[in-house]
Amino acid sequence: MDAIWAAAGCLVTYVLFYRFYARYLGRWVFRLDPDRPTPAHQLRDNVDYVPCRRSVLFGHHYASIAGLSPMLGPAIAVIWGWLPGMLWVVFGTLLIGAVHDFGALVLSMRNRGLSIGKVAEEIIGPRAKSLFHVLIFFLVCLAMGVFVHVVAGLFTAAFYPEAVFPTFSLIAIALVVGWAAFRKSISVWKLTVGGFALMLFTIWLGLQFEKPDLTAGVWGVLILIYAFCASTLPVWALLQPRDYLNSFLLYLGLGLAYVGFFVLRPNFAAPVLDASPAGAPPIFPFVFIVIACGAVSGFHGLVSSGTTSKQISRETDAVSIGYGGMIGESLLGLLAVLACTAGFRTIEAWSTHYQSWSTAGTLSEKMRAFIDGAALFISQLGVPFSWAQAFIALVAVSFALTSLDSGTRLLRYNITEIASGLRLPLLTNRHLSSLLAAASIGFFAFYEVDGKPAGLLLWKLFGSTNQVLGALTLLTIAIYLRQRGRNHWFASLPMLFMITVTVIAMVMEIKGYWISSQYLLLSVGGAILLLSLWVMLEASIRFRKDSLS
Repeated sequence: MDAIWAAAGCLVTYVLFYRFYARYLGRWVFRLDPDRPTPAHQLRDNVDYVPCRRSVLFGHHYASIAGLSPMLGPAIAVIWGWLPGMLWVVFGTLLIGAVHDFGALVLSMRNRGLSIGKVAEEIIGPRAKSLFHVLIFFLVCLAMGVFVHVVAGLFTAAFYPEAVFPTFSLIAIALVVGWAAFRKSISVWKLTVGGFALMLFTIWLGLQFEKPDLTAGVWGVLILIYAFCASTLPVWALLQPRDYLNSFLLYLGLGLAYVGFFVLRPNFAAPVLDASPAGAPPIFPFVFIVIACGAVSGFHGLVSSGTTSKQISRETDAVSIGYGGMIGESLLGLLAVLACTAGFRTIEAWSTHYQSWSTAGTLSEKMRAFIDGAALFISQLGVPFSWAQAFIALVAVSFALTSLDSGTRLLRYNITEIASGLRLPLLTNRHLSSLLAAASIGFFAFYEVDGKPAGLLLWKLFGSTNQVLGALTLLTIAIYLRQRGRNHWFASLPMLFMITVTVIAMVMEIKGYWISSQYLLLSVGGAILLLSLWVMLEASIRFRKDSLS
């Protein structure tokens, strides 16, 4: 089948939902008020709370949520065929994921910029806050630990060392741009043009220089040092300008890849549907778990209620940043679906790569399938294939790092909130809490269990943990709307769907761990399931109390 018609239909659907559905949610459900003061103004401290223009904050938010996961999930889920993944990426985003991100941003924005866990305390109850904190701590440490491991591996000579120089050059460029914008009030657009031009120049330089030859372990340590610095510095100094400039790299990469795709006019090399590929789990419910960040992701709620809500200048900006930012990530997930189904030159090549779950399921193979497929699209525009590969690899690495720097800061917020509740004032210091956050991430990246990093060993739990956190965030949003007499079904129906598929998937996974005697996964997965059910119980009790009052 000619893939461009399916892709064109998806793009039109994005536009229609943003034009009508997102605006309806903003005006009539969340009732955004452009004149209501936001936490960025009320609590401004020029470290975490800093008002930010919409275009800059969109770039930061988009770059923070668009890490490796929207590339990794679809790159394995297409083993079930191109149609299931495409439908979930598009409609999962528009009906569930974007509502989740948008709602989490609004709730935090109206609760002093607090995290979704802290907000849950006020909406559901104090025990819900503690349970959220445990889930958040585990999820962020696991995801960021794996990101450190994967990026460190991509920097080695065996993969894409040409991405090293532009990646670290961008950090220096961002520091200068942040200082010039905040301290010297130089025009943002002048800094944008100059910073982006320098960034493109460093990509070219990275192809010319001799590639560094360091081990993955050394790169991992350097990445963690960067994450610590990004967490402690004022948000305007590094995090905000780096993510903003980096977003233009993604815009360029997405734009080139989509244009190249329509120029190539490829056919799908994958089948429309294969419900039982070799070694794969059942398509239901696991297609909804494997594709997480490309459709709906609990991690996005942490970004929305963590860094973004502390910088948003006007409530009405939440429509484009919360709902629109998720559409932007979905475009990356859709590109991953296309790259891993129509980006193979022959049906035989696709069948070889996806001959079984085990051959297609490793992190390195998933990244290679996405990078090579997207590079094929870009090469249709006259760019040498090897250059296109290096560019897409840089995009992937850059956005893993933007998720990592934001993730470390989010973990710092989480640790600070836990420390406040336990009356441990020492850990509320941002330097000490950032150090603990980086060390916790490093544990999952480096500590080995049975010869494998703990993060990789536990990675099987990421999808289900991420989705259950998303379901619980939707639950919090639904109760918030119901308490105020608003139409809560826009959040309640997606919440019920996510809870159903996630609990089914978690029970099936835990049963598999028991049968295969994988006791670490069994114990951790079982604990996460029990914590999730506990939060649901707390919410149902609160829901009943609200009904009786």
